[in-house]
Amino acid sequence: MEAGDSKNTRKPKAVVVGGSIAGLSCAHALIEAGWDVVVLEKSTGPPSGSLTGAGLGLDPLARHFIQSWLQQPQLFHDSTLPLSIDQNQATDSEKKISWTLTRDENFNFRAAHWVHLHGLLFRALPFHVVQWGHYFLSFFISDDKAFVQVTAKVLHTEKTIEIVADLLIAADGSLSKIRQTFLPNVKLRYTGYCAWRGVLDFSEDENSDTIVGIRKAYPELGNCLYFDITNGTHSVLYELPNKRMNWLWYVNQPEPELKGNSVTLKVSSEMIEQLHEEAEKTWVPELARLMKETKEPFMNVIYDCDPLEQLFWDNVVLVGDAAHPTTPHGLRSTNMSILDAAILGRCLAKRGVENLGLALAEFQSIQLPVVSKQVLQARRLGRIKQGLALPDRKIFDPKTATPEECQELQQKSMPFFADVPSLLVGST
Repeated sequence: MEAGDSKNTRKPKAVVVGGSIAGLSCAHALIEAGWDVVVLEKSTGPPSGSLTGAGLGLDPLARHFIQSWLQQPQLFHDSTLPLSIDQNQATDSEKKISWTLTRDENFNFRAAHWVHLHGLLFRALPFHVVQWGHYFLSFFISDDKAFVQVTAKVLHTEKTIEIVADLLIAADGSLSKIRQTFLPNVKLRYTGYCAWRGVLDFSEDENSDTIVGIRKAYPELGNCLYFDITNGTHSVLYELPNKRMNWLWYVNQPEPELKGNSVTLKVSSEMIEQLHEEAEKTWVPELARLMKETKEPFMNVIYDCDPLEQLFWDNVVLVGDAAHPTTPHGLRSTNMSILDAAILGRCLAKRGVENLGLALAEFQSIQLPVVSKQVLQARRLGRIKQGLALPDRKIFDPKTATPEECQELQQKSMPFFADVPSLLVGST
C-alpha cells in the first residue's frame, strides 16, 4: 500500500450522543456500514433490569433489523410475545361493561420490554463502543466541514475529553440539546394529557385473583394489543414476556411543571391513591385492580413536536426522538428510531464518507416525509381516543361511533404502515 493511500482507507468515525435504543441501533447500523462508532451516554451503566420502564410494540421491519444486528437472532424472538391482534374497545364506566369497536387480526407486531431490548442491543456491540458516564457538553464543526469535534465530561473523574469524528449523530431524545443548537425556536408541544403507566410482575403468582380476573376480562392477552376507550380518556393493555402486564392510562389535564431534563413526573403517594380511586370509577374492576396492584406506577407528560423541515446540518444528523418527538398512540417512536438507524447506515455505506453530504441528504429525503406524516397521525389518534376536538370531525363518542369512525382507530391507519423504503427493498 502506498503511503498516500492511508487516508483513503481509514475507517470513518461517528460519535453518537445518547445510549438509548436509537443510539445503540445507530451504532449497529454504522458498524455494519464499516464505520468506527463511539456512543456517549450520561448514565453510569446499563439499565439494571428494574420493572419501571416501557413496553414496546415492534413492527416487522424493525424486528428484521434488530435480528440482523444480533449474533443470536433467536434471543430476540424468545424475549418477545406476539401482538397479532389490534383491538379497540369501548367501556361503559357506569355499567362496567366493554364491547369491541374495531379489530385487526393481521397486526403482526411483537411486544418487548424496553429494558430487555436495550440489553440485547447493548450486549451485541463490541465492549468499547458505549462510553457510560460521559455527559455531552458541546460540539463544533470545522470551518472546512471536514470534521466535527465533540466535548464531553467523564462523570466519575470530572475530566473533560474531546473526540474528533466525521459525523455527529444526535440520539439525545425529545429534549435534544443538539437539536436546540440548530433550532432554538422549536419547542415541544403539550398534547393536553399525561399518561400513567406501569408494569405488573406476576411471575411469583400466576394464579392470583388479579391475573385470573384480567385474563378473563381480556382473554387474548399474550396475543392482543388492547385499547380501552371511554368518554374523554383511554387506556392500553398488553402482556410482556417473563410474566408481566404492561398498562397505560391517558388523562386529560393542564400541563404540569417539569423539573429537570425529563418528561417523567415524580409522583406522590396521594397522586397514586387518586389514580386508584379514579380507576375504580372509570374501568372494569379487573383493570382497576391490576393498576392498584402495580408497584411504582409513574407518569409521563405527553409531548410531540411539529415536523421539522430538515434532519441534518453539515456533519450533524438527528435521529429518533431528537428528530421526531411523537406521541405513543401509533407505536412509532421506537420503530421510527430503528428505521432511522437502518436507513442512515445504508445511505452512509452507499455514498461513503467522501460524499457525507449526499448520504445525509438521501437519508433526509427518505425519512422526513415518512416521520412527518406519522407524527401527525399519532397526534390525531391521541386526540380522537382522548375525546379532544379536531377540525375535520366531531368529537369521538365510543357509544355512538360509526364503523367508519372506528376504522381510523386502528394502527394500520398510520401512513406508510407497511411500506418498505426503496433503499431497503431486497434486504428484508
